[in-house]
Amino acid sequence: MEENETSYKKVIIEPEKKSSGFGKSVLIPFASGIIGASLVIGTCFGVPSIREKILVTETETAQTSTANSSTSINSNLVSLSNYSDTGIGVAAKIQPSVVGIKVEYSVNTLFSRQPTTASAEGSGVIISEDGYILTNNHIVNSSSSSSYYQLSEATRVSVFLYGDETSYEAEIIGTDSQTDLAVIKIDKTGLTAATLGDSDSVQVGEFAMAAGNPLGMQNSITCGVISAVNREVTDSDGKKYTLIQTDAAINSGNSGGALVNSNGEVIGINTLKLSGTGIEGMGFAIPINSTKDIYQQLIQYSKVKRPYIGISGLDLDQETADKNNLPLGIYIRSVEDFSAAQKAGIKAGDVITKANGESVSTIDELNTIKSNYNIGDEMELTIYRDGKEIEITVTLAEQP
Repeated sequence: MEENETSYKKVIIEPEKKSSGFGKSVLIPFASGIIGASLVIGTCFGVPSIREKILVTETETAQTSTANSSTSINSNLVSLSNYSDTGIGVAAKIQPSVVGIKVEYSVNTLFSRQPTTASAEGSGVIISEDGYILTNNHIVNSSSSSSYYQLSEATRVSVFLYGDETSYEAEIIGTDSQTDLAVIKIDKTGLTAATLGDSDSVQVGEFAMAAGNPLGMQNSITCGVISAVNREVTDSDGKKYTLIQTDAAINSGNSGGALVNSNGEVIGINTLKLSGTGIEGMGFAIPINSTKDIYQQLIQYSKVKRPYIGISGLDLDQETADKNNLPLGIYIRSVEDFSAAQKAGIKAGDVITKANGESVSTIDELNTIKSNYNIGDEMELTIYRDGKEIEITVTLAEQP
């Protein structure tokens, strides 16, 4: 016992002399930990049930990591898949309601004694199952002339339905150049009328599909987003429109076709695009909500009945007003005979400064206010005449 005890003391004392405090406090516990861990792991792997649990845990951890990575990738794939499915579904819903339109004209030129025939193509949207179709006025009512030629009104309008090679002759029911809308009709029932959406709820950035017949290519669609709403655009004839802007490609022949949302609902009638060097993806559509009253009147009356004052005027800018000692407003150049303006006592030389208490300085502003009234309604105008302001009540008549 004494020999063993002495031998045990040597084992303890000798390292104490040769080692520092660091070895005692750090190395020995560290080494002991490694040895202990090795013994435990070795022992565990010697026991089959424990070994299997450790291996299963490692496998599950690896699978979880892989699954997380896969989930991240799949979520992107699902998103693209949903977008694709949306496009497929919307196209399938709207295409049966969009038609191709071919219009023929008679052209007289200085270079030919006999009139020649010209043609143009566009699109339209079916709005009733019994054959009424909404399209653009400029497609079916493009009569014009110049020093070299004269283009008649349409002599023939043909309609081509989705999946049907038959050409159906169409009748022009009514046209309205002010809104660039027209209604035509074919003698056929059982058509698929488009579902009309709410263009007032359209938001910038949402999905948009343009459906029509660009360049005569039947049943063509393009996709994009809504770029802007309530966009004021002036066409080449100086007419102003408030339109929906989209980057879905709109080309010649798309006019009169449908701009559709992700539910397959028509939110606009494609009408024009900007083109030129450096311009891409700027197409425009007439908001569908603003077409409803128009096409209903075209069907009922073959025209749009609008309230009418009966004046021609000039917008006064600040410089012109100051030079002539006049207020900002609308200078009345002339008053039509027997018009509402004449009956109310408005005279040439008057300046309209307010309509129903709201300041106006342009004819467009006056027309915007007037458009909220019906034929027969009364409208209060503030008139500047001979240095004084007077109030005049106009009973709006029907535009001739």
